[in-house]
Amino acid sequence: MPEVTEYIAALAAWFRQHADREKAKSMEDYMRNQYPFLGIKTPERTSLTKEFWSKHGIPAGDELLYVVQQLWQLPEREFQNVAMAYLEKYGKQAKKTDIVAFESLITTKSWWDTVDYLASHTMGDHLTRYPDLIPAYAERWIESDDFWLRRTALLYQLRYKQRTDVDRLFDFINRCKDEKEFFIRKAIGWALREYSKTDEDAVRRFVAETRLSPLSEREALKYVSR
Repeated sequence: MPEVTEYIAALAAWFRQHADREKAKSMEDYMRNQYPFLGIKTPERTSLTKEFWSKHGIPAGDELLYVVQQLWQLPEREFQNVAMAYLEKYGKQAKKTDIVAFESLITTKSWWDTVDYLASHTMGDHLTRYPDLIPAYAERWIESDDFWLRRTALLYQLRYKQRTDVDRLFDFINRCKDEKEFFIRKAIGWALREYSKTDEDAVRRFVAETRLSPLSEREALKYVSR
């Protein structure tokens, strides 16, 4: 895909010419030095992305997914965030089999800033369109050794509201409620807190009947009337 390769090179050069090392250092510190940064904060990154799109357009179909995957390989964290903006554009173009690519993004350069979007938006939307994928994939994720995949299993329904498979959500929480991992405990609380906006009584009952970590319980009941 020579034209797409040139497109990606132009995009990378466009962002790198706006790098700010001083800002990058503070951003790296905030993210616990997981990845290097260019030093482009969210509002500027969004503006630069839209400006690039206005000049160069946005690829479609397989080329668009290829752009996402190539951006994911670039070292600076801003490129993974830009890739998620492209993923949002990919949206309904996604094929059923693209779940393999989406899962790969979750398990590559994993941290909360990418995983949470991929789980609740990219994967959540994809599994809405292709619900027959849920039993095999969600079940494998909740049993995975990779806690980011377990977090994905807990969060993919985050925006489902009345469409939430409550039995599956509560079952998944029960299966990992005793974990010490912060990102799992936080995800449990977050998932329950969001569902409490749809069915407060169900969440209240579940929390009362289930021994959760203090963090999970506190997050779960944040919006529940006492």
